[in-house]
Order: sequence, then C-alpha cells, then structure tokens
Amino acid sequence: MAEGFEPRRRGGALATFSGFEADLLRSLASQLIELLRNEAAVPTTEIDPFEALLDFSGPTTAPEDPVLARLFPPADREDDDAAGEFRRYTETDLRSGKAGNAGLLIDALEEAGLPGEVDEPGLFIDVELSPEEAMAWLKCFTDMRLALATRLGIEDDDEDFWDTLPDEDPRSHVHDIYDWLGFLQETLVRALSR
Repeated sequence: MAEGFEPRRRGGALATFSGFEADLLRSLASQLIELLRNEAAVPTTEIDPFEALLDFSGPTTAPEDPVLARLFPPADREDDDAAGEFRRYTETDLRSGKAGNAGLLIDALEEAGLPGEVDEPGLFIDVELSPEEAMAWLKCFTDMRLALATRLGIEDDDEDFWDTLPDEDPRSHVHDIYDWLGFLQETLVRALSR
C-alpha cells in the first residue's frame, strides 16, 4: 500500500504507487467520468463556445442515480422550483469540472509511466503534482469516496458494522478501497498544508 503523499519543495505533493494501486485509481476515475457523462446533463454534441456560454438548458430535476444525486444535491431543499433553476444553470458545468478533475488524475498517472495494461509485478509509479493538480486530485478523491459511500450505504457512526464484516463479503473489499482513498486524501491535505 502506498505511503501516501509527501510535500514537494515548491508546493504540491508527490507519492509513489504500485502498478496495482495506480491502475485502481485510474479505473475508479474512469468509472466516475463514465457515470458523470452518462446522463442528459452533459451535451452530446460540440457547440460553439460562445453559444455554450448562452446555453442554459441544463437539467432541472435531480439525477435518478443515487450517486449522482449525492454528487449534485439540491441547492434548496424547501423550494423545488428554485432548486431546479439553480440546477439548470450549474449542473452541466459542475459535471464537466468533476469529470475534468478525474481526467487530470488519469493523465498524471499515465504521464508518470502507468502503462495501458499493468502486467509488470514490480512496477511503481512516482507521481509529482503541482498545487493545482493536487487540488484536482483532492476533489476527485472526494467524489470517488462519495460514490463508493453511496453505493455501499455507508452512514455516519457505522464503523462497527464495517469492522465486523467478514472478509468473504465483497463489500468488505470495496470498503477497504473507500478507506484507502480517505487515507490518500488525508495525506494529500497534510502535504499541501506544510
């Protein structure tokens, strides 16, 4: 398991991942991108950038997928119309930003030497992040953890349940990934605050 992030001299952070860990991060980020782009909130055709600035035809209702509903909660829980209007103007850009952060994570791993197929047992990837890249990774870790927490049904104060879950239960392994992402997130925050 990676030892987490360390501060970089001129800001940012660095970490070393095994090939397996780096490939797991790439897979989680790819799945997040796919989820973010699979609903109607994301435009399917390219439009002129100026026209895009004037396009306010985003979604007005909450996403059906529980993960997306958690990633994009209503801005106003008391007023559905106000929440719908806010969603219409913001959700498409928010989705693009989240997908962009996940894409930056993938790019950084691949630029650091992660091959398309990981079949080398002793492979290690050294990732060096600028402060801007590190912030994108932090946001992506948050989104991936929210996605996993939603799929698993993780709630506040339910650590005892997860600690006593047998290893044979597949949720146990996914929860380990959730915890690992939390560890990476924590070490990245510490590295950036030094």
